Formats: sequence, C-alpha cells, structure tokens
Amino acid sequence: MIRIGIPPALKHRRFFYLWLGLLISIAGTQMQIWAIFWHIRTLTEEPIALGGVGLARILPVIVFSLIGGAVADSLKRTRILFITQSSASLLAITLGLLTQFGQVTIWHIYLLTALNAVAIAFDGPARQALVPNLVPEKDLPNAFSMTSIAFQTGSIIGPALTGIIIAFSGQQMVYYINGLSFLAVILALILIGDVPQQLTKSGKAVSWGAIREGIRFIFNKPIILSTMLLDFVATFFASANTLMPIVARDVLNVGVMEYGWLSAAQSVGAVLAALVVSQIHELRRQGPVFLGSVVVFGAATVLFGMSSSVILAWCALAVTGAADAVSTIIRNTIRQLQTPDHIRGRMTSINQIFFQGGPQLGEVEAGVVAQLFGAPAAIISGGIACVLGMTIIVRKWPALLTYNGDEHIRQSSPSAAD
Repeated sequence: MIRIGIPPALKHRRFFYLWLGLLISIAGTQMQIWAIFWHIRTLTEEPIALGGVGLARILPVIVFSLIGGAVADSLKRTRILFITQSSASLLAITLGLLTQFGQVTIWHIYLLTALNAVAIAFDGPARQALVPNLVPEKDLPNAFSMTSIAFQTGSIIGPALTGIIIAFSGQQMVYYINGLSFLAVILALILIGDVPQQLTKSGKAVSWGAIREGIRFIFNKPIILSTMLLDFVATFFASANTLMPIVARDVLNVGVMEYGWLSAAQSVGAVLAALVVSQIHELRRQGPVFLGSVVVFGAATVLFGMSSSVILAWCALAVTGAADAVSTIIRNTIRQLQTPDHIRGRMTSINQIFFQGGPQLGEVEAGVVAQLFGAPAAIISGGIACVLGMTIIVRKWPALLTYNGDEHIRQSSPSAAD
C-alpha cells in the first residue's frame, strides 16, 4: 500500500530551496513558451514559422552544450546558475519591452529565443548535475521525481495563466512576469550557499580533452546511450506542442483561453504520475516501465491527432504527459546514478543535446509536415514513428528490457550529504 507522506528529497533543506525556486521560475518560463507560439501564430498563418522557434532553440544548445557541461564540471554550479538565470530574466524583459512598444517581429522572437537557448546550454548541465550534490544517493530517484513535479506543476500554472493574461493584460505582460520569476531561483541560490562538488580530473578544466572524456564515457555506457537515443526519437516524432495553436484555432475551433488549458493538459497528467512515483520508495523493473511509458506516449499522441473534441484532445494530452513524466524520472535516475560526480556536468550536457534536440528539431519536422499535409497528419504520423523508433533502438540495445534499477549498487559511486 502507498502511504502519502513528505517526499524524502524535500527533507533536505538546500534541495527544498532549489525545488521551490524552480517551481516558480518554470511557471514563468512555460507561460512565455506558450505565449511565443500564440504570438507567432498572430503574426503569420504559416505553420512552418512555428517550426522556426524549435530551430532557434536547438542550434545554440548543439553549439554550446558540450562547453556548458565542461564548465559545470570545472566551476561552481551554483555560480553558473546565478549567471544563467539573471541572463534569462533580462532577455524576457527585453522581449516584453519590444512587444509593448510595437517593435517586435518574428525575427526578434527568434533572436531572443536563441540567446535564451545559449543560457539554457550552460544552465541545464549545472542544474541537473547539482541535484546529486544536494541529496544522498538513496533519495536521488525521489529528488528527480520532485523535480519533475516542480516542472510539470509550473507547466500547468504557466499555460493556464497564459491565455488569461494575454486576454486581459496583453502579450507583453507574460514576458514581464517570466522575467521576474527567475528571481525565485536566484534567491534560492543565495540561501543554498556553498555546495561541495568534485571538479574535473582532466588537465584543463574546459578543453576539448575534457569534452572528449565526456563523450567517451557515454559511448562506453550502453544503458545511458540507449536512454538518450530513446529520448530523442520519442520527442522528435511525437512533439505536438508547436502545432497546438493550429489545432486549437483551426481544428477544434477554440480561442486563447481554451488554448491555455489545452497547453496545460500534458502537465496535469505528468504531475499526477510524478506524485504517484514520489510515494514509491523503491521503483523496480525500471527498464520495462520506461519502455512501456514510451509506447503509451506514442499511442496517446496518435489519439490527440485524431481528436475532434476539446475534451478528448485534453485527455489524450494528459496521458502523454503522464507517460512522459514516468519516462523522464526513470531515465534521469539511471543516468545520474551511473555517472561519477566529476563528469556529471558533461554527461548532462550531452544528454541535453538529445532531450532538447528531440522536441526542438521535432518542432521543425512537425511544422514542415503540417505545412504539406496538415496538422492532424503531422501529429498522427509522429506518434506512430515514436513507437517504431523505440522498437529499433531496443533491438539494438536490449539491456533496457531487463534493467531493474538496483544495478548501480554494485558500482562504487560517490554519495552526497545534506
């Protein structure tokens, strides 16, 4: 029987500060992401323009992510986060000012989105690699479950408020609120203070040799590499988010308010799933559960593409969110437990290329297919391709079929203390 209690990870003070700050900041970030999609849809009716957002978000990640990982292993991760969060705040406020004074164009949105992606390229490795420094190893799966809850709760609050704020206060207000939301993480970092970490063992902290070390580590760990590839394939082919404004306006025939609620549906399902996982102290048969969640994700995406009613579309999106949450928790736990602290930043930076590259390049792919065949066809074909891609990867790396979740116990990996 599962008994509801305080999740173990939240009992560690420093992790709690970071978790609460992220919850607030993610709500603002999600508001801006969905507001940008709607903003571009009001500036042009071409579906491919929405795909351009994905391109603007992924190219800087591909270029800078490996460097960001090396930096995260050689400098204080809290200091890196302070810089990246401050930069993202200034970029959001700049977008708000351009919008308020009627100077914004699609190219302004692309440029500021790309600059924000540069900050993400350094922020992601530092933030994810910091978590194992804030909780002991036994509480790490729970910490990632709570991180997923923070992300998905913010993803409910943000999109749900987006439509209301745009309708009553204007597009620019969303960007201003997002700019202020980063202050929550900055305050959390101040409260957390100094966090001990193992610095890189390579000769030069940030060098091509250090980056190569991270790449070699990934290719020598099939269980990590296969989860990264699965992550990329699933999100590349089943990324329906970018087409949401088209589905809302042209297929379901609803307005900006309903668009906001549809945008939050995935996160509602994800929070419910993450809450269940957070109450399970030992999650076993992680490989089969992970693969099953990918299948459910693809099937629910197909159902969403076939939907002609708001209620059915919302429910299908909620199921995709629940499946994705389970997948995210398990794959993050696998990667962090199988990676030594001194190389976690670089591992995370390589992973960031996969998990950011999938959905962002998927937005481009979805925009092109929607331009040629329509939004429903793009979504349905993507869901089918997601499941087929998973099948191919599992046949190549079958270790996930039998992965239980306690294999790391036989390895000697450093643990963290509060």
